[in-house]
Amino acid sequence: MTAPAARRRLSGWGRYPVAECAVRRPERVRDLAPESGPDPGPCIPRGRGRAYGDAALCGTGTVVLTERLDRFLALDEEKGLLTVEAGATVTEVLEVVTPRGWFLPVSPGTGEASIGGCVAADVHGKNHHHDGGFGAHVRSLALVTAGGEFVACGPETEADLFWATVGGMGLTGAIAEVTVQLVPVESAWIAARHHRAAGLDAVMDRLDGEPGEAPYSVAWLDCLARGGARGRGVVMEGSHAAAEQAPGGAGGAFRVPRRKALAVPLDLPFSVVHAAVGRLFNGLYLSREGGKAGGRHFVVDYARFFHPLDAIHGWNRLYGPRGLLQHQSVVPLDGGRKALHDLLGAVEAAGVPAYLGVLKRLGAEGRGLLSFPMPGYTLALDLPVGPSTLALTDRLDAIVADHGGRIYLAKDATLKAERFSGMYPRLAAWQAVKRRVDPEGRLRSDLGQRLGLLEDA
Repeated sequence: MTAPAARRRLSGWGRYPVAECAVRRPERVRDLAPESGPDPGPCIPRGRGRAYGDAALCGTGTVVLTERLDRFLALDEEKGLLTVEAGATVTEVLEVVTPRGWFLPVSPGTGEASIGGCVAADVHGKNHHHDGGFGAHVRSLALVTAGGEFVACGPETEADLFWATVGGMGLTGAIAEVTVQLVPVESAWIAARHHRAAGLDAVMDRLDGEPGEAPYSVAWLDCLARGGARGRGVVMEGSHAAAEQAPGGAGGAFRVPRRKALAVPLDLPFSVVHAAVGRLFNGLYLSREGGKAGGRHFVVDYARFFHPLDAIHGWNRLYGPRGLLQHQSVVPLDGGRKALHDLLGAVEAAGVPAYLGVLKRLGAEGRGLLSFPMPGYTLALDLPVGPSTLALTDRLDAIVADHGGRIYLAKDATLKAERFSGMYPRLAAWQAVKRRVDPEGRLRSDLGQRLGLLEDA
């Protein structure tokens, strides 16, 4: 029997916005079904709270916490097919499958994301240009609809519901189980190399290298640099290391030292992240990571390569009570350089410091009806919430829209409905599926309300 809902103040990882929501935490997937009764109200499933904005908030209803639905159900060690409940995290999965010679085909920037969240956001990783998004590797889902029905769907079974759920931000049903195709690896290590770049154009020249040259690539940008150094950074490339490349040789292929994680244990009453600290950190980072440049390969364990910020638990608290906005957009290849210069120029003109900038190249558009990726460049900017931040994000959204790009729903907290509808051309097809599986609009989120996602559903 499901415990009655309690009330709690919730936010996404950016800690902005905050909403008071009813919450319930089912212990079994059978309890995922929305509550029944004469006036049950809306609800939205929530994984580990790693969406930055209001995607997993429901201020007018109930948030269903799936964190205890984290069981491993099956692993075919010959074929690399894994089935888990949706609340299991990326890190939990990798800790189980990597020593067995398998790896997730796509890993987001944090290992704390739930597998269900990876599907709901159709997350992309450093290898999108090479291997596509997470949804491309999902073989089947068990979904609990708004009416409480358990539905099995996949690329060839209930395909319209499947592709509406991949990237659908939890609004087509609560994901109960996920079966994903893993990829084989010889070690738990990444063969990496770094390239220092003097400005944004040099960074992009490196990212625009021969397709397939590096399965994984990402650029860290110094967004506080000005003038000709604007957008300078370090391009980091990698591939799964062979067993003999591991420290100590093949015998140590899956022996990875456990990281000593730091933690920010308290909610700070003020932000410790400001321009002076940012410039100091950026200079040190550029010197340290850029010092590994020159094409020399070195090996690093997979957690340090894919999830560097997970080494500081609760790092979002460093931004203080106002929180942060992560503005992530993608702009098409054609005109992409100008768009990125325009975006960084707008940040500089607004006087709002972007303390973290990450740039990746994306590959082919996924089949998810609301999936974010498209062929182009994706730029993520961490911005402290302050008096000028909302005006800046509105300006950034306008630049992205003018260049034919789109905003990532898993990171968004400020996009306006009129811009959103023009960014996602398959919205009407998604809404048609939503009307069929949730005719009463039981599954709702603050994100969906703000963007008008549900107006025709």
